[in-house]
Amino acid sequence: MAQSNNSIKKILTVAFVLCIVCAVIVSTAAVALRPLQQRNVELDRKTNILEVADLYEPGMDIQTAFEKVTPRVVDLRSGEYTDQFDPATYDSFQAAKDPAQSRTLSGERDIAGLSRQEAYSTVYLVGNPDDPEQLILPIRGQGLWGLMRGYLSVQGDGNTIEGITFYSHAETPGLGGEVDNPNWKAQWQGKEVYDEQGDLVPAIELVKGGANESTEVDALSGATLTSRGVTNMLQFWLSPEGFGAYLAKFRSGVDQDDAEQADVELEAEGA
Repeated sequence: MAQSNNSIKKILTVAFVLCIVCAVIVSTAAVALRPLQQRNVELDRKTNILEVADLYEPGMDIQTAFEKVTPRVVDLRSGEYTDQFDPATYDSFQAAKDPAQSRTLSGERDIAGLSRQEAYSTVYLVGNPDDPEQLILPIRGQGLWGLMRGYLSVQGDGNTIEGITFYSHAETPGLGGEVDNPNWKAQWQGKEVYDEQGDLVPAIELVKGGANESTEVDALSGATLTSRGVTNMLQFWLSPEGFGAYLAKFRSGVDQDDAEQADVELEAEGA
C-alpha cells in the first residue's frame, strides 16, 4: 500500500476491500435481524386477526390474547380439516406459488384475479375450536393497483359477518385506500354472506347508492374498481371455489339446531 494514492491498482484494491467489509456487515446484520423480523411479521399477523375478531385493545399482550385463537388447516375442496400440515408454519400464500400444492385459475373461475390458488388454507377459530364463536378466513384478490390481502371474520353460524380488515394493499389514499377506514369497516358487522336461499353462492357485495339488503355494503366513494375488486374477492373466497364447502358445514349445523328446536316447540304445543 506504499503506492501513490493516485495509483489505479491502489484505488481498486481499497474499493474491493471496502466492498468486502460492507458485504460482510450487511450479511451479518441480515442474519442477526432475521429472527426479529420473523417475530414482527408473526406479531403483525396475530394483531390483524385479533382486530378483525374485535378482540384487540391497544397495549394488550398479543401472545396472551391469541391463546383464544386456534389455527387449523382446511382442505378447500372438501371443507374438512387436515393434519397434513402444521398450521403454525403452513403458508398458503407460498403454497399457491407451488404447482404441486395449487391449481391454475382462469376465465370466470378467477374473478379475484389470482391466477393460482392453493389446495389448503389456514383458518383461525375463536373460542372453543369444536364450537367456535368466529371463523377467521384469509382473503386476497386484485384491487385497482395490485393484490389486496386481508382477513374476514364470520360468526359461528357460517353466515353472519363479524368484521373485515386488509393488511396489505396498494389502493389510492382517500379513495380505494378507504378500505382501512374504521367507519367503512364498521358497516360489515352483522351483514350476511348468503341470502335466504341458503345455497353455496355468496350474495355479499358492495353497492352504490346505499346498502339496503343484509347482503349489501356501501361501495367506496370514487373507487369503483376497488369496490368491484372487494366484491369479486369475497364472492370467490366464499364460494365453493374457496371456503364455501367449509362454511356450509357450520350453516348446516345451525339449520339442524333450528329444526330440532322447531320440533320441540311443536311437541310442546301438541301437549
